[in-house]
Amino acid sequence: MSSGIMLIVGLGNPGAEYEHTRHNAGAWFVSALAQDANISMRLNPKFHGLHGIAKVKGHECHLLIPTTFMNLSGKSVQAIASYYKIPHEAVLVAHDEIDIPVGDIRLKFSGGHGGHNGLRDITNHLNSKDFYRLRIGVGRPKDSNDVVNYVLVPPKKAERVLIETAMREAEEILPLVMEGEFQKAMHVLHSDS
Repeated sequence: MSSGIMLIVGLGNPGAEYEHTRHNAGAWFVSALAQDANISMRLNPKFHGLHGIAKVKGHECHLLIPTTFMNLSGKSVQAIASYYKIPHEAVLVAHDEIDIPVGDIRLKFSGGHGGHNGLRDITNHLNSKDFYRLRIGVGRPKDSNDVVNYVLVPPKKAERVLIETAMREAEEILPLVMEGEFQKAMHVLHSDS
């Protein structure tokens, strides 16, 4: 296990039509980190994404938002991890999670992809499932056959507020995550929500 996180990836789909959809919750999180750190994310073709180096709560860290489509996210994550020699265990992937209620957020290490195409592709490209996930709850559609349409539309205004509040709570525990205090971070985050 590495001592802490060196790369935070925010998953989403590129383009204005997807920017405000539930599937882009991970990208919203990393955009907020960049804004708080007062850095601009720049397109880096080598990493197939927007990249920046930020001081996150006093710890230097790479930020990445892949500009590939969600199901090709692994290409972007693998490119930057290889270039900077970042171990899989030092990667935190922020993503939308339909199995968690809106306004809840969970930190998890390793595990399956749960049908999430971004996680599936990252696992395939890294040849490992041993990376951290920040699972941002977007809730589940009433009709379980409607998941694709559900994640590709914007949340209701009240839901967006809940999601953004949960993201702020997740930001508060980032110093613990950066320092490798994952159990403590999980405890604080999971007892808050």
